[in-house]
Amino acid sequence: MEALVEIRGLTKAFSHTIAVNNMNLIIPRGRIIGLLGPNGSGKSTLIKLMNGLLTPTAGKIFINGQEPGPLTKARVAYLPERTYLQNGMKVCDIIELFCDFYEDFNRERAFMMINNLGIPFNAALKTLSKGTKEKVQLILVMSRNADLYILDEPIAGVDPAARDYILRTIITNYNGNSSILLSTHLITDIENILDDVIFVRNGQILAYMGVDQIREEYGQSVDAYFRRVFAC
Repeated sequence: MEALVEIRGLTKAFSHTIAVNNMNLIIPRGRIIGLLGPNGSGKSTLIKLMNGLLTPTAGKIFINGQEPGPLTKARVAYLPERTYLQNGMKVCDIIELFCDFYEDFNRERAFMMINNLGIPFNAALKTLSKGTKEKVQLILVMSRNADLYILDEPIAGVDPAARDYILRTIITNYNGNSSILLSTHLITDIENILDDVIFVRNGQILAYMGVDQIREEYGQSVDAYFRRVFAC
């Protein structure tokens, strides 16, 4: 499979703490991949490095053959764990902002999903519930025609109905030539949409496996296998 992301000897140190430790990783195109690990395993640091929000201490990251920068940000759609949108902005204004900022943003797709949810176009974010805000943010990300979608805890803190909608949005709004990297602690809720999983511990890749491989070789769900691997 064609490599979309290639990571070589990636290290990120903060003072005396090594968050990512000599990591090597290849992410192919056309996959939905779970990035899984306990708190402090290095997942968030890896995500920030891939998005160019942190600078590596050592090693390289290549996305579409380019190191993180303006060219990769134009092809990577990133949903951070915490919102970056201003509460006073209206939904319609945010959509227009994304249209201006990202050439690959599909306005019609965004408006269609907003309309399907019954979210008022003129509503300010501060008037929306947490679950609805999460949906708006995901719609903005998934309305881009990106090569790589990086979603950091996209279903945390929302009700089960919102989770179902978010997962449906993820699997129906990306093309087969792109990939999704999804970080979450709610493994049971998302494992049915995953092709592969990456287990991270102490800033290193512990395993990179297909979901079907886990079920066939170990006779376990991804969640059960995760608990077994990280039991100690």
